[in-house]
Amino acid sequence: MSPQLILVSDKITILGGGAVNHSDLARALDLAPSLVAADGGADIALAAGHMPDAVIGDFDSISAAARAAIPKDRQFPVAEQDSTDFEKCLRSVEARLILGVGFLGDRFDHALAALNTLVRYPHKRTILIGDDDICFVCPRQLDLDLPAGTRFSLFPMAHVAGQSGGLRWPIDGIAFAPGGRIGTSNEVTGPVRLTMDGPGMAVLLPVEFLTPVAEALMAVEVAGG
Repeated sequence: MSPQLILVSDKITILGGGAVNHSDLARALDLAPSLVAADGGADIALAAGHMPDAVIGDFDSISAAARAAIPKDRQFPVAEQDSTDFEKCLRSVEARLILGVGFLGDRFDHALAALNTLVRYPHKRTILIGDDDICFVCPRQLDLDLPAGTRFSLFPMAHVAGQSGGLRWPIDGIAFAPGGRIGTSNEVTGPVRLTMDGPGMAVLLPVEFLTPVAEALMAVEVAGG
């Protein structure tokens, strides 16, 4: 194992310190049972009856009670302040699938920071789970079979273009960019295929489609290219 890696597992849930719906956490752990807490996410994990496999972060939010309850060999403080706790976790784990819970709630700045981290690590198959939506970075090719009428939003975090099938409004020939053209509130008309020319496109879907999205991302050799 590389010394930079703290946990290697097939599927990992990363739990943040933001607002967490326990049903969202349960849904994530059903799919990805290895649990990593991002700093204060350790307190949320313990309160929900889960012992984290690892706690990673700068440890400015975790309580003394949580530190006392969690075995020392599962605690990995990272002192640097140039990255968020979510990024510290994401770069320290390796898995076929990573789910993030507790990063799209309370604070909009934290949600934007988490989205920024996703785009910076496109090779990690990572899905952020919120109360209503899931968010992930589109790999170079994505195939999804979703019900007709499903809301399908695309939000560029970089200059990116691509082609689509199965969307009411095709994206072919459109140059997407932050502060420019975006693709929110599109709609599924049939089996969806997206082909992107590079990483940087965030996809947002209703949370009930977490499982098919997880399966689709795990079928992709490298998410984001």
